[in-house]
Amino acid sequence: MPRTGLLRLSMLASILVPVAASAETTIVVSSWAPPTHTINANVWPAWAGMVEKATGGRVRVKIEYGLAPPPAQFDIILDGAADATWMFHGYNPGRFVATQLVELPGNTAGAEAVSAAYWQVHERYLSAADEHRGVKLIGLTAHGPGHLHTREPVAALDEVEGLKIRVGGGVSSDIAERLGIIGVNVPAPQVYETVASGVADGVLMPMETKQSFRLAEVAPYTLELPGGFYNGSFAFIMNQDTFDSLSPEDQEALMSVSGIELSKLAGRAWEKADKEGVEFAIGEGNTFTLADEAVIAEFRDRTEDIRQTVIERIDGLGIDAGAALADLQALSAQPD
Repeated sequence: MPRTGLLRLSMLASILVPVAASAETTIVVSSWAPPTHTINANVWPAWAGMVEKATGGRVRVKIEYGLAPPPAQFDIILDGAADATWMFHGYNPGRFVATQLVELPGNTAGAEAVSAAYWQVHERYLSAADEHRGVKLIGLTAHGPGHLHTREPVAALDEVEGLKIRVGGGVSSDIAERLGIIGVNVPAPQVYETVASGVADGVLMPMETKQSFRLAEVAPYTLELPGGFYNGSFAFIMNQDTFDSLSPEDQEALMSVSGIELSKLAGRAWEKADKEGVEFAIGEGNTFTLADEAVIAEFRDRTEDIRQTVIERIDGLGIDAGAALADLQALSAQPD
């Protein structure tokens, strides 16, 4: 080969090698809660740092807002309009059934323990339903106990009959029906205006929403139940093609900081946000009423069939729901 040809090849190689070495993938995360919400302010940034470190900087994460409304998050990941998101299962009625297991009320363990247990139980049992088919599941979490936040004081369950209460779907809708509540189905970002305008008399949501969705302003009265009225189920998902496009090394690295690790990270964030929500609401002059034994007993009586209903729904998917629930409770109770 002529000397000039060798020189050109050498120059071309010197250009291409650095480009290949610095090539990286940016995972675009679609998010839908306010930027100040704990998932956006704490969980995604922490996970992004973990992913970048685990992959040696080859994979980075960027959060974008407003790509789709909350109920459409699963579909935009399935369609490839974004690379990753977090989604609330209750926004997709009929689509997710096995995930209702973690939504049942009465689990008094913290959100971190429940979220870690949730991931393990999904891997052992619930994954058989393949309800997240088409996307890559990278984490699961349950928020803290959902309580009743209202415009006017409520201290007994007969006082909630006929009230219009925002519910998120899933088990919370079943609970509302048993309590004689008129369910108002709107995504979380719309709860403030829904309550402020009087379309709803209150909401069933965790304590963190006192601050994150400004409920302290419009729903200053809270009725607390030990273990809550329900728990909310969320998934962290990735577009399957995006995940598959990563090298095997980077896939392994990403999953090493996802799965149970991401689930626990989210659970810790929920717990911290709940505490901060209560502190904020107290500072705003909100009133908290802890349900007495009579209210607790009445709640159990009026909702006791829901557990069996959920178990039967999940059994219908070919899953031993009783064993899965027992494992969820046992794992949640284990010390870290």
